[in-house]
Amino acid sequence: MSTNVTADNHAAPPGDAGRYRQMSWTADLRTVRIVRYAAGVTVAVAMAFGLQWPLYFLTPIFTAMFLAMPLPGPTLKQAFALFGYVAVAFALGLIFTLFLLPFPIVFVPALGIALFHIFYLVNRGGPAMLGLMSLLAVLILSMMGNAHEALAMMFAFNFAWSATLAVLFYMLAHGIFPDPAGERPALGHSGFQTGYSKVAAITALKSTIAVLPIAILFVAANWTGEMLIMIYAAIYSLSPELTKGKAAGLKSLTSTIIGGLAAMAFYWLIIAVPQNYFFIALTLLTTLIFGTNIFSEKPLAKYLPSAFVALLILFGNSMGEGASFTGKFLSRVILIIAATLYVVGVMSVLDQLFSRIQRNSKGHSLDS
Repeated sequence: MSTNVTADNHAAPPGDAGRYRQMSWTADLRTVRIVRYAAGVTVAVAMAFGLQWPLYFLTPIFTAMFLAMPLPGPTLKQAFALFGYVAVAFALGLIFTLFLLPFPIVFVPALGIALFHIFYLVNRGGPAMLGLMSLLAVLILSMMGNAHEALAMMFAFNFAWSATLAVLFYMLAHGIFPDPAGERPALGHSGFQTGYSKVAAITALKSTIAVLPIAILFVAANWTGEMLIMIYAAIYSLSPELTKGKAAGLKSLTSTIIGGLAAMAFYWLIIAVPQNYFFIALTLLTTLIFGTNIFSEKPLAKYLPSAFVALLILFGNSMGEGASFTGKFLSRVILIIAATLYVVGVMSVLDQLFSRIQRNSKGHSLDS
């Protein structure tokens, strides 16, 4: 009789067969996203930190950014589009590094025009990844090419290689851990605005005015070791309204502090057990913890994708011979604060200036 009871307890009622089948983790969208994020980012980190080619840090950063987005797997058309974005960013960075950088009188206005069109594209609802890759290609490759002129071509190819690997890891992760059947999340894309957009043009102009001086300063001074402040300032300026700028600055500062604390714990654990297998296992555990909270309804979730990128940057920059982790962490926090203050200050001045111009133009039109 006990055998029959046990069998009855473990048997799924016919009407509940569908519910029992749904108990598999592969049928839960959130669980699939967490596992996909952890596995994809861990493989990217293991390969990048293991081989360490020039600009290797871009591969895990791009991979983490791709997999943190709650989007369905890329279709064949979308995959080709991603590779196209890499090609466009590579070509743009190559043009600036090889042909324009040696001639400052040409490079400066060309950089301003390129920045304006990148910001204009993004503000019109264009592909955010194309804008981000193009922005990083122009800024990073210009800085690296100016510091190492003979290696300009190598840096350009390594940028393309790092971004291509990130796309491949993104596609592979979605191929191995696909979304459950019937789960087709919305892409969340607002659509590209065709034709001229005055609002987008003014926004892009503000962003260009804010970013161009600091970009020229960093490129001219060869401050490659401090390129993060320029990159952060450029990313902040994608949302140049004053209130959004403050929110973006506070969000990035919070993310950096969270990522910095996580990086500190990560770093000291690696120092305690300096073995490759432990590094990979710790990365997997860390990405599982981050992924579990990223794909949740917690208020902290919005900070964690950027926090993990901060962890990658802080940890990677602290592993060199004689590097001081505490010094790196404090300097990065100071750079984030400086970038926030710079963007908020410049945007505040620009907003007041443009508002005054608009008021004056309306007053002149009424007088006439």
